[in-house]
Amino acid sequence: MALEDILAERPAERPGIATAVSTLKQIFGDRAVTGEDVRRAHAHTTTYIPNQAPDVVVFAETEAEVQKVVTICAEHDTPIIAFGTGSSLEGHINAPQGGVSLDLSRMDKVLAVNAEDLDCTVEAGVTREALNAHLRDTGLFFPIDPGANASLGGMAATRASGTNAVRYGTMRDNVIGVTAVMADGRIIRTARRAKKTSAGYDLTRLLVGSEGTLGIITKINLKLYGIPEAILSGVCPFPSVETACNTVIQTVQSGIPVARIELLDAASMEAANAYAKLDLAATPSLFVEFHGSPSGVAEQAEMFGILAEENGGGPLEASQRTEERAKLWKARHDMYWATVQLRPGCRAIATDVCVPVSRLAECIRETQADLDENGLIGPIIGHVGDGNFHVTLLLDMEDEREIEAAEGFMARLAERAVAMDGTCTGEHGVGQGKRRYLNAELGDAVDVMRTIKRALDPQDILNPGKIFML
Repeated sequence: MALEDILAERPAERPGIATAVSTLKQIFGDRAVTGEDVRRAHAHTTTYIPNQAPDVVVFAETEAEVQKVVTICAEHDTPIIAFGTGSSLEGHINAPQGGVSLDLSRMDKVLAVNAEDLDCTVEAGVTREALNAHLRDTGLFFPIDPGANASLGGMAATRASGTNAVRYGTMRDNVIGVTAVMADGRIIRTARRAKKTSAGYDLTRLLVGSEGTLGIITKINLKLYGIPEAILSGVCPFPSVETACNTVIQTVQSGIPVARIELLDAASMEAANAYAKLDLAATPSLFVEFHGSPSGVAEQAEMFGILAEENGGGPLEASQRTEERAKLWKARHDMYWATVQLRPGCRAIATDVCVPVSRLAECIRETQADLDENGLIGPIIGHVGDGNFHVTLLLDMEDEREIEAAEGFMARLAERAVAMDGTCTGEHGVGQGKRRYLNAELGDAVDVMRTIKRALDPQDILNPGKIFML
């Protein structure tokens, strides 16, 4: 969405907000904060979208308190924006109409671990790192890894994925059920713990990815997996992004059960070397990881190495040592900060798309040409095993022509992906930033979404202005 469009979309004021804020302060005391710094911190966004702060931040500690906040806000027609850790990338936590930022970070209990059934139940504020630390002695882990130490409630609400998605799927595939507070204050549980069900509409999938616009998730029941006996990680250089992508396509088509396969183009490798103190070739590279038995991961790595060599890449430098694997993946997860240093003083704006894997090389090739033609600096990284890649634009926010060129580029990138039967967002979500692309991708389905939104939230108090405008 163009910046001026977002700034112009000020709907009619909601006169009940002041009363709601006063009531919440009486009930929650010092857990209802109106200080400017806290309010702005709860609307922070890593896009070019301006910070749009709420009127108050309420720190909830129980599901009953979430229900109380929602009930008060419904009574006074006041918007509520659920907040986890604030790591979203498309303006999801902004409050364009003011209202309440409902911080769930203190709801951080692991409620149950059912090791025999390979599942667990957590409160929405538990982060993925905290969950895996809790699970360490059980021999189990939760694999979805978006990079940031996001809250699991936020990850469910945005349908997050990450580096492990090529093997383990996304949050869509790993959430068994949720408990949520709906806009009228009702608490619903969308599913029991059974691994499958035919009982009614799939409300779990409706709420997962709804970005807090249909209900506020308070508990999540998640799938767990056994920690692999052996893990092998490595880096494989290539002469070009296209040869690397062709290797990815062949790896997926050959059925090699790769757990992670991440692309870094030459600029990204240069940034990673400087920031993470690595000594790798500054050429397009694939970071890969294999899970299984010691002999199994060795066989998988050998098969991958053969494909890479056939495409002019290699050799694959790999290790099973925990320290070396951790250093490699920390470098990958720190790429946002590493990329910023390529152009000091500029802002890094990340965007993503996802296409069928068979179209991956073509889409990235055209995207690189678009960047070059428009004089934009945009290192490319991606979870390319499932066709998802990110472009991080480095922009001078004082240069209006550069901002205009960037907006045009992002629009063409989304259009390119959709034209290839892909999506304008593989994992960042829609929020405010990608609303303009949704109709082209989904057509009349967006009107069906609006119908569902009006039915479940007729006052439009749950994260209004996100995904689409009512």
